[in-house]
Amino acid sequence: MVLRAIMSFLGGIFSMLTLGLGMAALTLGAIFYMYGRNLPTYDALASYQPKTISRIYSAEGQIIDEFATERRLFTPIEEIPDVVVHAFVSAEDKDFFVHDGYSVMAILSAVRDIITSRGETVRGGSTITQQVAKNLLLDGSRSIERKVQEIILAPRLEETLGKEGVLEIYLNEIFLGQNSFGVTAAARTYFNKTLNELTPGEAAYLASVTRRPSDMHPVRNHDIAVFRRNNTLREMFENGYIDEQTYENEIAQPL
Repeated sequence: MVLRAIMSFLGGIFSMLTLGLGMAALTLGAIFYMYGRNLPTYDALASYQPKTISRIYSAEGQIIDEFATERRLFTPIEEIPDVVVHAFVSAEDKDFFVHDGYSVMAILSAVRDIITSRGETVRGGSTITQQVAKNLLLDGSRSIERKVQEIILAPRLEETLGKEGVLEIYLNEIFLGQNSFGVTAAARTYFNKTLNELTPGEAAYLASVTRRPSDMHPVRNHDIAVFRRNNTLREMFENGYIDEQTYENEIAQPL
């Protein structure tokens, strides 16, 4: 009799859990269906054409002047050095090469922030792929709806473009302060160098600018700029992109 009562009680709990999981799955499916309707097309990214600098040259081939609404020098992903890619991945999305466009742990962390702030904080949790979706396909607003749409679009983008295609758009579109869009323009603006001439520390600095460009000026905000550069170098070391000797040498360098 007691055993039967225990089994009945456990069966009831199992039924409730099963029903709850079923309802949660249906609710989640309904949310994704509702927010997934009428999303912007992502196939257009396959023929991505960013705004670039227009240059006027003299008859001798010297640059006379440049005009641009966004100062950008487009660089194909195969011409972007690994040290630059590794710096940005380490600073922004260390699991980029293994996730499917979104990070479950980062999403859970973002949900926690939403709950603890009672909906006032809707940020964080975005992978590089989600940032591409937000900046190029959505309106860039911070809302729960936009976050869900990012998660829907991110796997589609990776399926269409692949990891390298997503990185190519991201590294050419990202705003890095001083009217510099993309890593190539930023390398020239901050260091007067090509991408191939950047040191790991210089690449780490550029990657550190992404989140708060206005607070990372190398002169006005020198101390915080060095601090964040060194944090990115540490991430690069811990992710296996640079060895310990390179890490120690680069954090000792002046900015």
